[in-house]
Amino acid sequence: MENAIDVQHLRKEFKAYSSRSGLKGAFRDLLTRNYKIVPAVNDINFSVRQGEMVGYIGENGAGKSTTIKMLTGILTPTSGKIVVNGMNPHKEREKFVQTIGVVFGQRSQLWWDIAVQESFRLLKKVYKVSDAQYNDHMDHVIKTLDIDPLLDKPVRKLSLGQRMRCELAAALIHNPPLLFLDEPTIGLDVLVKLKIREFLKEINEKYNTTILLTTHDLSDIEALCERVIMLDEGKIIYDGSLGHLKDQWAAGKELQFQFLENVDLRQLKGITSEMPIKWVMDEKEPIFTALVENNDELISQLTAKVVACFKIKDIKMNEISTEEIIRNIYEKGAV
Repeated sequence: MENAIDVQHLRKEFKAYSSRSGLKGAFRDLLTRNYKIVPAVNDINFSVRQGEMVGYIGENGAGKSTTIKMLTGILTPTSGKIVVNGMNPHKEREKFVQTIGVVFGQRSQLWWDIAVQESFRLLKKVYKVSDAQYNDHMDHVIKTLDIDPLLDKPVRKLSLGQRMRCELAAALIHNPPLLFLDEPTIGLDVLVKLKIREFLKEINEKYNTTILLTTHDLSDIEALCERVIMLDEGKIIYDGSLGHLKDQWAAGKELQFQFLENVDLRQLKGITSEMPIKWVMDEKEPIFTALVENNDELISQLTAKVVACFKIKDIKMNEISTEEIIRNIYEKGAV
């Protein structure tokens, strides 16, 4: 089976301006500017099989969006080779865009002042989709995403969640074999996220649609993707199954404590200072989490010590979350 995406030694550099300090430096900058070359994507290699759903993750500035823009033909690589759907995205632009769908969470492909259905009709003409194909495919998409009541509304009058569902439908008008999603659930409430996730699973199963998903919401990755590619400072530091990543890094438990009295993080660290434990405090709620090894005796000692010192409202024990695993990996620098 031919790969949907093949990337070899891909690199993208940007020229960044750096200013000199002080008044003298400002005057010198007027005459000559200092530039430095910054690699946003630094010699990466990966491939995605047809029908795969892959999570492409990394911190802000890691190079995720830059990669997506090169794969979709928006940016030209500094060097390296890209083959997407058997084509070069930059050299076969017109033919290539007929085979992909793109959703950028922070950019719209819908026209702001006209009704959603008018945007759909315009995109139908752009992609040269026949009436029969449009009706057959889009009736299902509109019904599944529950956007029928929104079709006669101008895009500017839609909420963020409504607009993102319409954006996803717009990207699928020509039923592309490959879908790029860049932060598609940013700022959305839980119910809308669940609806979008279920829909993506459905089109993947029904049409064997390949999906490359970048997101900061790791629950999206857990719900949709078996494979993740992790980027750090423009380089791939992990490419493999999410299950293997968890097995390799999640050798521990999370113990969450809620107290009936005011407790300071320093107090908890003080009474457990001799134990191999990392304490984390929730910024929104008075919940303290202890990250511990998966060791029954250690967990028992920790619980006994905390209960002996403070009045407990609630205790929960969870597997270490994917978010915490990713944070640990970035703190240590590599997988």
